[in-house]
Amino acid sequence: MPILGEKFVDVEGIRTRYFEKGTGETVVLVHGGSFGSTTGACSAEDWDLNFDGLAEWFHVVAIDKLGQGYTGNPKSDDDYTMHATVQHAWATLRALGIEGAHLVGHSRGGYLTCRLTVEHPEIVKTCTIVDSNTCAPGTGRNDFVFANMPRPALTAESQRWVVGKYSWGDGHITDEWIAAMVEMAKQEKYAEAVHKMTVDGFQWTKFLPGIQTQKEEMFRILQTRGIQRPVLQVWGSEDPTVSFDQAMGLYRILAEKERRARWQVFHRSGHYSFREHPERFNDVIRTFIHAP
Repeated sequence: MPILGEKFVDVEGIRTRYFEKGTGETVVLVHGGSFGSTTGACSAEDWDLNFDGLAEWFHVVAIDKLGQGYTGNPKSDDDYTMHATVQHAWATLRALGIEGAHLVGHSRGGYLTCRLTVEHPEIVKTCTIVDSNTCAPGTGRNDFVFANMPRPALTAESQRWVVGKYSWGDGHITDEWIAAMVEMAKQEKYAEAVHKMTVDGFQWTKFLPGIQTQKEEMFRILQTRGIQRPVLQVWGSEDPTVSFDQAMGLYRILAEKERRARWQVFHRSGHYSFREHPERFNDVIRTFIHAP
């Protein structure tokens, strides 16, 4: 069922949407994708099969990243970067008064949670990285996945096709989830971000070059001093965007300096392992967080 009870907070002048439910240890859920994506309009709704279940055990907060969902776009053209997205997430946690959080991030949100843990370990208790080729060594294979994508982009047909290509099965691809993505993509601010990323070329001049530089820097830090917090990597064995070698490469980097590194493989699962096996995923998160 859809996540209910959306809230908004001003984060350094950007209207930022989030959901909140439950009590106990704070778990922050961070979705994937990026602003101006023409393949899918990712948002906090990506967690709709996990949110209520996790809230039975934890205080759960799911945020819309910068320029995604119903969170406002970057205020400056210079902020159409992953660096700005990480900084906005950090500012959002501060605005909500969150400290000592268990961060859980999917895909590009997985990079965000890892980077935030590296930069601010003092506010993180654990870090979980889910199916993230952005966080893994090497080059992602998204272009292969998106070949022959139906046009026009961002329609219900197109977005259903994309998440289907990402996935092993289709039981998690609900009509409500697709409808939410379609509505988000209709926003004026979404069209503005698409124009900046594609027509103005920010995808190639700002966003992707910035990710590569930031990844190299993050890996140097991880290999030098480690992530300094318990870290869990979750990987769907049939994820078409993250090869086994990439997943293993990331785990080796994480485990080299951090004895509390864990790796959970979900078989019969693609890029959305947390949606394809929501109850099992929630159990894995609960066990990881409660581990001594």
